[in-house]
Amino acid sequence: RLMRRPTRDLERLRAHAVARSLFSQGALEAAIRRLGFVQADPIRSPARAQDLILRHRAEGYRAGELERRYPGLEVEEDLFYAYGFLDRSLARLLHPRPARRASALEVRVLETVRRLGETHPAELEDPRRVVNAWGGRSKATKCALERLHHRGLLRVVRRDRGVRVYEPAPPVEALPPEARLRGLVLALAELLAPAPEATIRSIAARLVRRIPRAGSPRETVSGLLRTGELERAEVDGLAYVWPPLRTPIEPLPREVRFLAPFDPVVWDRRRFEHLWGWAYRFEAYTPPAKRLRGYYAMPLLWGDDVVGWANASRSSGRLDVDVGFAATRPRGAPFREALDAEVARLDAFLDGGG
Repeated sequence: RLMRRPTRDLERLRAHAVARSLFSQGALEAAIRRLGFVQADPIRSPARAQDLILRHRAEGYRAGELERRYPGLEVEEDLFYAYGFLDRSLARLLHPRPARRASALEVRVLETVRRLGETHPAELEDPRRVVNAWGGRSKATKCALERLHHRGLLRVVRRDRGVRVYEPAPPVEALPPEARLRGLVLALAELLAPAPEATIRSIAARLVRRIPRAGSPRETVSGLLRTGELERAEVDGLAYVWPPLRTPIEPLPREVRFLAPFDPVVWDRRRFEHLWGWAYRFEAYTPPAKRLRGYYAMPLLWGDDVVGWANASRSSGRLDVDVGFAATRPRGAPFREALDAEVARLDAFLDGGG
């Protein structure tokens, strides 16, 4: 279909979304704190989503660096609206979560981890297999570890070749439910800013099921708008909200960036189509014959415009990148040079060895 010409209001909204999320690079921990949450995904094509997200925001970042440095960071693995890595202050808002009574196996596993300290799933002997969250079968003790982690009784202390290693979680004093929901809504609005109000309410409605007596997401958003902790505007009849800007939006450099499919800039598919005028879909789980753009097509950002996508693969130390475009390929030397520069940056990032 033909792509529409963006209005001036839409152009400003688009520039706000990109400049706010792709802030100036700094230290890794500061970048995670600024984002609040980094979504994780195990697919490496050419690297994991968390690494592809952080390479644009942490100076000198290399593939696998988050996993290598995780034990020394003020960061937790946990489930937010998706599974990933959270700044510790945000992670505290997720707990306690309501849970059924612990099974006898969970009680034994928790006692064992408290006795051992750091515990690898392989250290827990149990031949039984149960259906896991993905529909496959896992050791019953491994699933028990995951449930105890979800309830906040265990934390991930590190990973051993990708496998989560657990330790007892320190006790956390729970905030009042209303304060937890307000904090989570503000974190969502900051991460996805400017975010469709409907998206914030939808995610908050899922989160509130884990926070008894937290109140209504609609009333929470309305209250934050009244106090000025959120601002609101309508563009093309769609309501957007965001926390007030800390600093003015700076003009964006004319750079090409390959974004992870779960990058905050492109995560909300409804917002994506509104801002950039075409539909992007993650196709890793789509049958090959039905894919339009590729197994792990990364949105291709040119300045503040997502003009297409890139598929990258590495074989025998050689990086191959194929690009496609939603409309026409940008013309001229500036785009060609910016594209070559991004390919070179991606190659250097992958040399980190993640």
